[in-house]
Formats: sequence, structure tokens, C-alpha cells
Amino acid sequence: MSTKLAVVTGASSGVGLGLATRLAAEGAELLLPVRDPAKGEAAAARIRAEAPQARVTLAALDLASLASVAAFAETVDRPVDVLINNAGVMAPPVRHTTADGLELQFGTNHIGHFALTARLLPQLRAGRARVTTMTSGAARNATINWDDLGSARGYAAIKAYGQSKLANLMFALELDRRSRAEGWDIVSNAAHPGTTLTGLYAAGPNLGRDKPARLEAIMSRLARWGVFVQGVEQGLQPALYAATSEEARGGRLYGPDGIGQFTGKPTELAIYRPARDLAAARRLWDVSAELAGVEFVPGGGAGRNPRT
Repeated sequence: MSTKLAVVTGASSGVGLGLATRLAAEGAELLLPVRDPAKGEAAAARIRAEAPQARVTLAALDLASLASVAAFAETVDRPVDVLINNAGVMAPPVRHTTADGLELQFGTNHIGHFALTARLLPQLRAGRARVTTMTSGAARNATINWDDLGSARGYAAIKAYGQSKLANLMFALELDRRSRAEGWDIVSNAAHPGTTLTGLYAAGPNLGRDKPARLEAIMSRLARWGVFVQGVEQGLQPALYAATSEEARGGRLYGPDGIGQFTGKPTELAIYRPARDLAAARRLWDVSAELAGVEFVPGGGAGRNPRT
């Protein structure tokens, strides 16, 4: 990876930090877009401690703001070899919105990454990049609520999270199809980490709460018992394989091989049934482009006015 530039979102902690550290250890140069500068600096210090030769650059990015996505993309002036769309928020107990008025999970997990990938398309093409987008096992039984994408008429935290993760998977697969059809020279696939103990189980569920949610404590207990929950080093493996292995292909989903896909070694998984609908994937692409205010223009000029 010594000649590669890798962009990893959500690398301040958890799976994203683990992925960035592994990439740096293999010699990749890292560009880490972070929302919190202090957490970003702490993450960079940890990466350099584990990989002293690491080349790490931090940049400002808030995926819950389309203006921030556009500003970040303007700073990337060289080919990108690897993009890992990893950052996310999970299951806030009450409905929150992004700076652009989108439901927080759909707006951050999916629309933010959709916009980021579109705006980086020229750099990704120049690097003949591999784009890996993080989905979740929650996508397996999820649906896209076309009549209420923003969950404005009845917010259910887990249902909205599942929708955002299904959108991630559908986007990853459709990006690969369009890349092959249009000759973009981009390989796009998806991965999910199984049930991996990270701060995700505290950050989202505790948004707006006075008392901490019990989910993190439950997950920590299961991890200690070694039941259905794994650590970060295991959880990052599917995405690392998808993003770097020459054997990992575009248009595929990678995740754990264990019971229920909770834990295990990385393997290729069957595409979840809700993500197999090609017409729905095309529809989601068009709706997402409208909401994000972007177009996938190979030569640049991706931006236009979003409709929120």
C-alpha cells in the first residue's frame, strides 16, 4: 500500500480507527476527514504510535452537512486509491436532523457518503479506486420507505437505522454497476462488521438522553462472555478485505462467516434480498442525487443545489 492514498471516514474511533491503523501499517498514506479535531488528533497519535512510519493528514468533514462535504472535497487535489465510507450514527432514541433537514441516520450514513463519493469521483477515477461502503446486518430485513424517507411521520430508531444501512448497500452495488457501464474504473463493494463492540452503541442511543442507554453495557457484557459480540480487530476484517484484497470483487458484500453473521472471519455473503431490486436501486440513486445536490460527473463539477 506504500503508493496508495486512502480516505477513511469515521476514523476517530472504533472500526474506522482500526482500519486506518492497519492501512498505515501497510504503508498507505492516510487522509482522515474528521468532525471533531481533538478526537482526530488523538486518533492520529494512536496511529503513529502503532505505525511510526505512518503518513496521516487530518481534514474537517461533517457528513451531516452537505456544505461541509463539498468543502472537504475541494481540498482533495490528487488521486484517491481507496475510499472507505465507514462513519455512521446508530439509533438515536428521538428523531434528529442534519444541517440540511434530513433525518440524521439517513442523512449522515447514506446521503453524506453518497455526496462525498460523487464529489470525489474525478479523484477516484484518477486512482482507479476501490470504494468500500459500510453497511450492516440490519439491512437484511430493512425496507426503504419511499413515502417518508426522513421518518417524519413516525420515527422508529432501529427501523430508520436499517433503512440507512440498506441504502448504503444499495448504493455500493449500484455504484459498481454504473462504474462498469460508464467505464469509471472504480471497484465498489460493501462490507459489514458483524456485531462489533464500539462507541457506536453509546453515541447514537444516548443522543438526547439524560440517563445512558443500557445497550452499551449489555454489549460489553456479551463481549466479555464471547457471545455474539466481537472486538474491533475482528470486526474490521471484512472491510479491510473488501478494500484491499485483490480477490475481493466489486458488486459484492463481505462480512463475518459466523452464525447469524454476528462474528467470524471475513467471507463473501449473499446479497440481502431487499438490495437485489435493480429498479429500486436506480430510484434510490436518483432520489439521493436530488437530496444531496450532486451528480456523478467523471470530469468534476458534481455540485448543484440540494433539495431538502
